[in-house]
Amino acid sequence: MLWLQVPVIARSWRFKPSSGHHSLYSLFSDLVYLSLPYLKLSVHCYSTVGTLLAQLGIIMAAFRKRKDKWHVQIRKSGTAPLTKTFTHKKDAQQWANEIERKIDQGLILELSHPDYETLSQILERYKNEITISKRGGHIEAYRLAKIMRDPIADIKLSQLSAMHIADYRDRRLKEVSACSVVKEMTLISLSLDIARKEWGVPMHSNVVRDVKKPQPKRGRERRLSEQEHTLLLRSCSKSKNHWLTPLVTIAIETGMRRGELLSLSWEDVDLDLRVAHLDMTKNGSKRDVPLSSEAINLLRSLPHDISGKVFPLTAASLRGLWNRACRRAGITDLHFHDLRHEATSRFFEKGLNVMEVATITGHKDLRMLQRYTHLRAEDLAKKLG
Repeated sequence: MLWLQVPVIARSWRFKPSSGHHSLYSLFSDLVYLSLPYLKLSVHCYSTVGTLLAQLGIIMAAFRKRKDKWHVQIRKSGTAPLTKTFTHKKDAQQWANEIERKIDQGLILELSHPDYETLSQILERYKNEITISKRGGHIEAYRLAKIMRDPIADIKLSQLSAMHIADYRDRRLKEVSACSVVKEMTLISLSLDIARKEWGVPMHSNVVRDVKKPQPKRGRERRLSEQEHTLLLRSCSKSKNHWLTPLVTIAIETGMRRGELLSLSWEDVDLDLRVAHLDMTKNGSKRDVPLSSEAINLLRSLPHDISGKVFPLTAASLRGLWNRACRRAGITDLHFHDLRHEATSRFFEKGLNVMEVATITGHKDLRMLQRYTHLRAEDLAKKLG
């Protein structure tokens, strides 16, 4: 049995001729070896040459290392490529050898993906390989779990259609907001794209792209009245958890996101320079948040927890504390994230311009600040004189 292995950067090719192609194999072997210096200049040759080989009827196994995983793809003329991922290259080579042996013996006539029969299996792999590496991946994992509990997850990939996606959209709109449905549809679409383009799962197209996404409602414009502000802080002070009141106050003073507040460490806070350094934020950029006099005085009064966190709370515990505080205060339809909107609006009311506010809040798209500037008419009237 003749084999040819060609290294190209972190990839390798191994191909053999099917019956009747030995002379063509010899010709192509010479061509590939002569082209080696040029192939090393472009990783795109990997896919291009592989496709050409498959079209010529040559069975080809291609290996590629991505991060700490080995991806092997087998191509054969007239069928979609078969792809599988392994931790060790040895296992990838053994699997490729076994598939090629079965092809030689006629046990496999067409390449297929028995490992990926349903949408649920694609979503599961996406969660384990893609979501796990994302910052805030626990939220996406929760959303994926929701989708996988829905009947759509049990539909076979070969039968999945735009009609199924549209039905899912319409059912979910009766249960959650349009914004949540858009996020779920986007997640399904991303999973199918990765499966088709990188995992070699045979799909003619991404059916989600053929379905119209619902139009999300305008962003929330919820503001705290002075009375609500007083009632909220009073209710927080009655909580058995003494971190709640300072956390809510700092949120209103700084406009920091919930995740930023909960991950804030004392080593990130410079009380002398009056700055809180955020090493990682939602948009992936570092940010220095200026601290007001009230924020500084409050932070100086706080005890230091052994964990090193300024607010040693989990997102789940904060959710419970927040909901109970709002109920005690008799305040309805108030989300913790609304405090960021309240803080941002107050920055504008103090006379800060758009660039100054963006520096504090970390908004990269200045257009996003338009919905945060719903200033009270009475406050604007005072400025007009």
